[in-house]
Amino acid sequence: MSEREADLLLVERVRSGDKRAFELLVEKYRRKIGRLLSRMVRDQDEVDDIAQETFIKAYRALPQFRGDAAFYTWLYRIAVNTAKNYLATRNRGMLTVSDVVGEDEDGGDERIVPADINTPDAELLSKQIAYAVNEAVEALPEELRTAITLREIEGMSYEDIANFMGCPIGTVRSRIFRAREAIAVKLRPILGTSEDQRW
Repeated sequence: MSEREADLLLVERVRSGDKRAFELLVEKYRRKIGRLLSRMVRDQDEVDDIAQETFIKAYRALPQFRGDAAFYTWLYRIAVNTAKNYLATRNRGMLTVSDVVGEDEDGGDERIVPADINTPDAELLSKQIAYAVNEAVEALPEELRTAITLREIEGMSYEDIANFMGCPIGTVRSRIFRAREAIAVKLRPILGTSEDQRW
């Protein structure tokens, strides 16, 4: 059974009145949603509150969940919208990609660019690359920034990104390509790459 099928089975159990099934979904995705939200909101207490609100909204909206997208894609959309609403009402800024760079709780590296060996020159280069990537991503139009973030940081499939953004997969591929090209332009002077090389 695939993860998607397992999630759908849990969703059906929740719809049948099994509250423990929803607790299992919360346990499964709590950390992922927390990491996502911590990229958007600085205060950990606020992250916890928004995560809780996300799961409450998801529970209430489960009757409308059709299963067209994976459960996590649907939950991710709720979390992002909840955080955006929170930030809009609080008039707070979102974290940038440079704030995201680092290891997650599972020890996995979430950098858009690979880590180098720990020499002073390598550390300086790594900081310059992170700054350039951050600057390039911040300058992107929102739809390109969202697409590249979902792909490179969240590791979502093109299909899930298309479902999340409500557009065809071809549009997603185009947006990611354009975002990568914009990042490549910023990285060329640092990496000394030519115009026919992306990274």
